[in-house]
Amino acid sequence: MERVAVTGLGPVSSIGVGASAFIGALRAGRSGISPIVSFDPTGFPSTQAGEVHGFRPTDHLRRIDPARWGRSSQFAASAARLAMKHARLQADQIRPGRGHAVIGTTSGESQVLEALTAQVVHHGFQAQQPELLQQLGANRLAHAVSEELDLCGESLTIATACSASNYAIGYAYDLLTAGEADVVLAGGADSVCRWAHAGFYRLGALTGTACAPFDRDRSGILTGEGGAVLVLETFAHAHARGARIQAELLGYGLNCDASHPVAPDTASIAECMRIAHRNAGVQAADVDYICAHGTGTPANDLVEGRAIQEVFRGQPPPVSSIKSMIGHTMGAACGFGAIAAVAAIDHGFLPPTINWQNPDPELEGLDPIPNTARSAAVRIAQNDGFAFGGNNAIVMLAAAP
Repeated sequence: MERVAVTGLGPVSSIGVGASAFIGALRAGRSGISPIVSFDPTGFPSTQAGEVHGFRPTDHLRRIDPARWGRSSQFAASAARLAMKHARLQADQIRPGRGHAVIGTTSGESQVLEALTAQVVHHGFQAQQPELLQQLGANRLAHAVSEELDLCGESLTIATACSASNYAIGYAYDLLTAGEADVVLAGGADSVCRWAHAGFYRLGALTGTACAPFDRDRSGILTGEGGAVLVLETFAHAHARGARIQAELLGYGLNCDASHPVAPDTASIAECMRIAHRNAGVQAADVDYICAHGTGTPANDLVEGRAIQEVFRGQPPPVSSIKSMIGHTMGAACGFGAIAAVAAIDHGFLPPTINWQNPDPELEGLDPIPNTARSAAVRIAQNDGFAFGGNNAIVMLAAAP
């Protein structure tokens, strides 16, 4: 069975665009949260989000015309282009049909949908712009990557909400280990939008202040956006072109709570961790760092923390949530988490959970790496992703051999 290498990272985030900027911001514990400009947030108790300000797709895109694509597709294609550059991989080094694009999302082209809805509300269905209608399909996120990079393999968008990037990475793992691909661009993309902001507010999950995962007084999420794509390739393909392998993708675990549309389940999440460990061929004691889902809501962090306590028998490795810095980027969240996990392995540091002040007595023994990054030798990292609908997905990464 083929082994899977991570050779390129492509983050487009509120704390930095490109691997160097993003990793530097993670190490510095920088916040990307700022006042919302994507829509008018008047009337919401929270008017902050992790938006990517100053994003210019023309800085990155070479083949597709940004005017024909929505913001989420632009994020996906730009992140993929950045990942290819970081991997020093050229399109002509990928055999026809052996390069694939798999992109996860929650909302797809949410801003396009909102614009079309406004046209219908104010002027009727006949007012909908054909150019916007062409941009609407969520499948276009992966297609933007394929068209931008001239990939002729599978072009698949996975919409399993906030765990979608881990689903995409898991699907890429299967393609590569089964010998069906040489290279897969995998990750996720989403944009800040009014309806997601409103939805989390109505669920009581939106904080009005800072996102503080695993803190005793945490009060909810802040929405975010961006694109996060990794270049994954077989060891054989990476070695043949002389690529530097930044980490190895060991495997993944998937399951579903099958119990509630929004409430996470401790037993199911704990089992997903065990599945991921078995698939990756590791023991819980082997894990050096957990990049948590860590949304900052009271329920999610408690359930995830209890699952970690159960699986790691009260002695978990350090755990942090980068959502404290970039907000909840929805379908891109696990992609950013995977990039952070690779950075931890390749650069020897643990990203912090910023905004943390008080330990939660119900999460005794959990080390959230509070506020300041920490130097560490990370051999194996676990990247958690849990979504509405009970869609749990965890990927396991390791230091390159």
